[in-house]
Amino acid sequence: MSKKSIIDGIKEKKGLIGEFKEFISRGNVVDLAVGVIIGSAFTAIVTSLVNDIITPLIGLILGGIDFSDLKLVIPSAIEGVKDAEICYGKFIQCVINFLLVSLVIFIVIKTMNPFMHKKEEAKEEKPAEPSEEVLLLREIRDSLKK
Repeated sequence: MSKKSIIDGIKEKKGLIGEFKEFISRGNVVDLAVGVIIGSAFTAIVTSLVNDIITPLIGLILGGIDFSDLKLVIPSAIEGVKDAEICYGKFIQCVINFLLVSLVIFIVIKTMNPFMHKKEEAKEEKPAEPSEEVLLLREIRDSLKK
């Protein structure tokens, strides 16, 4: 390997590292990382809410049903093989969990939309500064008027 190709490889790595630093320091990536962390924590809270509070209350109202135990057992046709179980109670808990998370995300987005539109309107209200060509044409026009 020649000395020049080694130096080019080092420069390329510095460029790659530099590009990565630039990419990671952008606000969008950091915001995304924070959102993922908060989202996973929120999901744990909602899962606990559904599994420990909501579905037991629904089960109590429906006559003491425990959703985590709801399942359909399909007997095995072969002796010595365990019966197949379809645990639809856990699926119902997951559906309730999904609906709650979706509802909260919808409410958050609905609440944030007016603020986002205000920022966009504020950006649009600023008049664009004229380009150098426009300024030059104005100077020519003004000098011709004299």
